[in-house]
Amino acid sequence: MRGYEAFDLLPEAVLVMDADGVVVAVNDRARVLLGGADPVGKPFADALELHDDAGVRFGIDGGPPRLGDRLSERVLHLRAAGRVRPVAVAGRWHDDVLVVTLRSAARREALDAVRGDVVATVSHEIRSPLTSIKGFTRTLLSRWDRFSDEQKRAMLETVDADADRVTRLLRELLDVSRIDAGRVQLQRQPVDVAVLAQRVVDKLALGDLAAERDLRLLVEAPPPRVLADPDKVEQVLVNLLENALAYAPDSEVRVRVVPIADGVQISVEDDGEGIAADDVRTVFRKFGRGRDNRRAGTGLGLYITRGLVEAHGGRVWLDTERHDGASFHVVLPASA
Repeated sequence: MRGYEAFDLLPEAVLVMDADGVVVAVNDRARVLLGGADPVGKPFADALELHDDAGVRFGIDGGPPRLGDRLSERVLHLRAAGRVRPVAVAGRWHDDVLVVTLRSAARREALDAVRGDVVATVSHEIRSPLTSIKGFTRTLLSRWDRFSDEQKRAMLETVDADADRVTRLLRELLDVSRIDAGRVQLQRQPVDVAVLAQRVVDKLALGDLAAERDLRLLVEAPPPRVLADPDKVEQVLVNLLENALAYAPDSEVRVRVVPIADGVQISVEDDGEGIAADDVRTVFRKFGRGRDNRRAGTGLGLYITRGLVEAHGGRVWLDTERHDGASFHVVLPASA
């Protein structure tokens, strides 16, 4: 590989092809990618088995078409060492040789899958309330005089609730983007977690999810105040409580606030069916919803909860020792 030794320092696989389409040099990373095979002296199409999404073989022959002085990047599937993996292939002409780079596109495919999930989730979650809003407003505008005041009020309350649902989804997506970018902004101040928890419990106790349910707050000794963003802590509590109320519909739900050595621990417990073993590792992931659960929702609540807790320097986890319900625990440090 005379004259190309510096390529071994690059983290990407590099192949150099002459004007006849023959590989004249490769770096160490390329040999690893190809499972130890040495492609030097072979035509590019024989050295690398590349296919596009349709299964069509991709190759660069002698005298390839040139787009300016570059070969535009494209994602292909490389078959080598008994594996098929996505790679991003790009190239650039220098004098009479083409330098081709290959790098893993697995992360890009994963991001594309996440984007697909976002589009599918947003489309599904927004379509239903918007259809309802459009239907009721169109009905009221065209047939206003045909309905009683009570009927009008019921339809407007539905419109209001569906508008709140859309607003919440947009807020969740904004929270996710801030968490992913590491840009969660906290307005810290001393917070009495017990008082805040009582306010959240009282508020949720009036909602439909908690109707005729035993929703209790248990405070074990006066907890210390923590330096935190009260709005974000309230959002964490609401997410955990709504999750318990929705997934354990026939269970008592308990909120425990316990002082610990370096702050406060908050626990949200229920006696429902618990979380399936296959779902334990995914509960805090984006769109991490139980496989067998058909409850409507984005699957973003626990992901956002973890992001907000970690932004405070705390931690959140699921108690995996319980088999007769679910227990989520949050620790917030007393100081930043």
